[in-house]
Amino acid sequence: MNIHEYQAKAVLRDFGVPVPRGHAAFSVEQAAKAANDLGTPVVVVKAQIHAGGRGKAGGVKVVKSVEDVRKEAQRLLGSILVTHQTGPHGKQVNRLYVEEGSAIDREFYLSALVDRESSRIAFVVSTAGGMDIEQVAHDTPEKIITFSIDPATGIMPHHGRLVARALSLTGSLAKQAEALVTKLYAAFTAKDMSLLEINPLVVTKASELICVDAKMGFDDNALYRHPDIVALRDLTEEDEKEIEASKYDLNYVALDGTIGCMVNGAGLAMATMDIIKLYGESPANFLDVGGGASKEKVAAAFKIITADPKVKGILVNIFGGIMKCDVIAEGVVAAVKEVGLRVPLVVRLEGTNVELGKEIIAHSNLNVTSADDLDDAAQKIVKAVKG
Repeated sequence: MNIHEYQAKAVLRDFGVPVPRGHAAFSVEQAAKAANDLGTPVVVVKAQIHAGGRGKAGGVKVVKSVEDVRKEAQRLLGSILVTHQTGPHGKQVNRLYVEEGSAIDREFYLSALVDRESSRIAFVVSTAGGMDIEQVAHDTPEKIITFSIDPATGIMPHHGRLVARALSLTGSLAKQAEALVTKLYAAFTAKDMSLLEINPLVVTKASELICVDAKMGFDDNALYRHPDIVALRDLTEEDEKEIEASKYDLNYVALDGTIGCMVNGAGLAMATMDIIKLYGESPANFLDVGGGASKEKVAAAFKIITADPKVKGILVNIFGGIMKCDVIAEGVVAAVKEVGLRVPLVVRLEGTNVELGKEIIAHSNLNVTSADDLDDAAQKIVKAVKG
């Protein structure tokens, strides 16, 4: 789960992390009031969407009067902001963050994330702040320093000193860096984050280290421990199909292709998507129904797939272990009978209760094509979609 910049900064503020003062605004009047309340000569008006690259897309503007704040608020609120992370359709701006300006001297990059290889929290540090970190990694990888934290010791003073050295900070700024890294680690672990990105982290002309931007992602599996974070969820920023899938604990991600996929197991789902691409089409979604899905959960998954107008065909690929093939078959049949079947459907079943599953589908009187293996299934659904 992701949250907005202003919400992320509120979380950081609770942990003593230095961030600029600011106020969220949902209307032009609220934006103007926020600027008046800040009372600073320079104000930054920021569009709040769950995507990076807002500045390049015109979503972040530095202004010097309340009247200019009004103009920017009128321009941004309700507009569609298209960045390199939103895709061509963009995202609608429904809220703004009006923040005091910062006299920036230097910009850096600092993030914390879960390193899957080492099973530790890793920090990424770079002197190339305010830039796309993926581009920095590609063009000048020597500017990026990464280190991980041993969970047995947690954050230590030498980690802060490492960050200070990487950013060439000395004296008071080095001490601020050490304190900052400690606080960021505390926030990351306390709130079960999966990502915490500060870009840019700036040194002001007054020699203060401040987090001018903040991006946060949280581990969905730990949200039950953080009702305060769940309360920050903005459903307007999420795909409706993904929201519906989350109600049934389905692992669903909407994509731009034409073939809907229902698979059990993340690895098998990725392989299914790859082989669809191999034969010339693209998947419309990633959908892992999991190992213990019920008939009702399978039916819900099928309905979510068929609700996507881009879907021109559906491939069900199940290798039954814990998940039994007959349960999948019953769920698919129940869903088809309820919502109808307007596109080709290919089903490949293998594993536990496979014969019973095939029998259920065969006696359903539905227009379903059976497949012998994954390769056969992919070729059949691609052929059906291409006509």
